[in-house]
Amino acid sequence: MSEVHDLAARLDEQLADADTALARQYPGDRGGRQPLHTVYVPASSYAARTVPDWGGRALALLDEHAPDAASFARVVGLPEGLSEEVYARVRTKLRDEPIEDLRIDFEDGYGSPPDGDEDAAADRAADALAASLEAGTAAPFHGIRSKSFEPATRRRGLRTLDRFIGGLARSGAAGPGLRLTLPKVTSVEQVSAMVTACEWLEEAHELARGALRFEVQVETPQAVLGPDGTALVARMVHAGGSRLLGLHYGTYDYSASLGIAASQQSMEHPAADHAKAVMQVAAAGTGVAVSDGSTNVLPVGDRAAVHRGWALHYRLVRRSLERGFYQGWDLDPGQLPTRYAATFAFYREGFASAAGRLRALAGEGVSEYLDEPATAAALAGFVLRGLECGAIDVDEVSERAGLDRGRLAELARRRPG
Repeated sequence: MSEVHDLAARLDEQLADADTALARQYPGDRGGRQPLHTVYVPASSYAARTVPDWGGRALALLDEHAPDAASFARVVGLPEGLSEEVYARVRTKLRDEPIEDLRIDFEDGYGSPPDGDEDAAADRAADALAASLEAGTAAPFHGIRSKSFEPATRRRGLRTLDRFIGGLARSGAAGPGLRLTLPKVTSVEQVSAMVTACEWLEEAHELARGALRFEVQVETPQAVLGPDGTALVARMVHAGGSRLLGLHYGTYDYSASLGIAASQQSMEHPAADHAKAVMQVAAAGTGVAVSDGSTNVLPVGDRAAVHRGWALHYRLVRRSLERGFYQGWDLDPGQLPTRYAATFAFYREGFASAAGRLRALAGEGVSEYLDEPATAAALAGFVLRGLECGAIDVDEVSERAGLDRGRLAELARRRPG
């Protein structure tokens, strides 16, 4: 046995650097809630009442084109037996928290007006967000998408960030829900530059160190595959460090960059699936979240057009969830009902099985599955996500799984806080 002990000590020394690097680079789930979606609103359209207004518009669309659970279920294909439950939860969500994450857009959705106009828009956006936070009507997560760090837009993007962050700081509104989005990233160095910009903005506006965090939009081929054949997005994750919160797939910029015909550009194109698979692997174990993109087919117009838009959006959201992408983009109030319906149905459908397997793992029941610890973490994470979005209730989890939220977080391997 002494020989084995000596060997183990030797291997501890040999692997010490690798062990340290692994723990630093792959710290696991950071804890906390991941929003179901990010809504993009052009800066020219954003106001303090945007979040409740979107909820009201979504409810009005339901009232007009699917006024009851049965009619909505027929449109989107809700599973039999879940329509009443899901429909009721969707309406409650649209009333109480219609948007989980909102990005005021100063990039593609805004354009390139004269500098004075964009300066004024950045000031107005900061004031409006501060007012909504004070009124309690803001989305839990919120921020802006500035212009990219490409040479042509770098200075304008930084100027807008400075004015917006400065306005929030003066109002005391730069809180923990604040998120910045860096679009069209083409190099690891741009991610490092965003870290530098965040540090400078914190110092300039007297914010706590680490207060500013951001997401990277993966919408260029260069972000997925570098000139040396490596996946640059993996290096971007680590270049962002603790400030990087997420990787967001940009459906249409990415597809267009590959020369895919406009009629074929979608979240389910094989090229999109490839990019997202690379993102998913690059982020695994790092605590960085991954978001799917959007569909630009909106539920607007007459009833037939609204129903077509709903059916497509519901199917695409469900497809993303099944592939492990728990967040996406929404571009119109009409997409909110199907975002929440698809998500609630996904968790409601899987909850009974997940709860039973968790109870069996705790030694209080029998399951037909032989689950390993990694699967237990996935089961607990599934139930936690359902709780956080409103698809599942706390008392259901206690009754069916015999677990409280704290124990679920432990099983899901979430870090405290």
